[in-house]
Amino acid sequence: MTPDADPEGAAEFAAKVAAYLQTSAVSGIANLATTVAWVGEGAQRVPVSVNASEPQDTWVCSPHTAYVRYAVEELQRFGHPLLTRPLTALCGALGRYLWRARVDHAVAINNWLLSTNLYPRLDVQALGRWHREALDRWPDRAIWFRSLNARYTAPWIDALRQYGFTLVPSRQVYLYDRIDRQATHPANLRRDLRLLAAAPLARSDAADWTDADFARAAQLYALLYLEKYSALNPAYSAAFLKAWHRAGLLELRGYRGTTGELQAIVGLFALGGTVTAPIVGYDTHLPQRLGLYRLLMATVYERAARRHCRINLSAGAAQFKRLRGGIGAIEFSAVYARHLPRHRRRALSALAGMTRHIGEPIMRHFEL
Repeated sequence: MTPDADPEGAAEFAAKVAAYLQTSAVSGIANLATTVAWVGEGAQRVPVSVNASEPQDTWVCSPHTAYVRYAVEELQRFGHPLLTRPLTALCGALGRYLWRARVDHAVAINNWLLSTNLYPRLDVQALGRWHREALDRWPDRAIWFRSLNARYTAPWIDALRQYGFTLVPSRQVYLYDRIDRQATHPANLRRDLRLLAAAPLARSDAADWTDADFARAAQLYALLYLEKYSALNPAYSAAFLKAWHRAGLLELRGYRGTTGELQAIVGLFALGGTVTAPIVGYDTHLPQRLGLYRLLMATVYERAARRHCRINLSAGAAQFKRLRGGIGAIEFSAVYARHLPRHRRRALSALAGMTRHIGEPIMRHFEL
């Protein structure tokens, strides 16, 4: 991240942080109450979310929602007869304990308010400054980093451990080191890439969208992520999508039906040689045979092939991603709590222990 070590990566990161801090991101997410700030100076600023135990927050800023409320929903969807009931009861007890211990009194560094945070090249000295500044400014809050995995952010994990952070497993994500059009890729992926040329829908980039299109895009996202999956996902509005597109933070693409209305949309966020797709939506009332989700994922694959970057395709749709060559990797959060009272440290240690000894083995065994 220093100019001498990685000038292109440092410039990209600084530009995206500046663009992010100029948007009113929080006001565009209906189920999020947080304060957006930053630590660091100049080109080494990094975004920070600051929470004070606001109830009913989306999981991208709330450890309680991520590790308790969302986990309970996942268990219900999982539906394993021998695991769902006892693990749901365990999550409930843990949730009450964590809430009393103010687990959501939290600061998350490099938190972009997306499902997956991407990381630039590590600068250990900058990391140390961010850590010290966060402790000075928010001494009553735990310090968090989300979206870490051993395949793409191993240097960050090692450095955070050296600073005294504890790793807390969160979910299993799916990674793609390289995408191209070679025959070595799985047949499902190659077939999906061909779908881009054969799809009957007309591609439409956000540069050509009207306000009605942005409203439709937010509706399509909500149909999939909030109504089909979980209301605990961030509720992004049309204003959010429009602001992030104009700031150059999201590459938004859509596909229009015969009436001209958007029927499927995807939003791509790229940083540090990796791209992710935090915004995905389509008309869930249309027949599955249209392959709208396949079309959107093929859009991500094609973009990665064209720009020669890796993909972090986040969690969910595990079988779909594995069949297309996705590599499963356990994602972690790192939390620092050594400065907090003993009862709060104990609660976070309990969370780390339970997710490591119960949650992570289940994710690995069932390839969730």
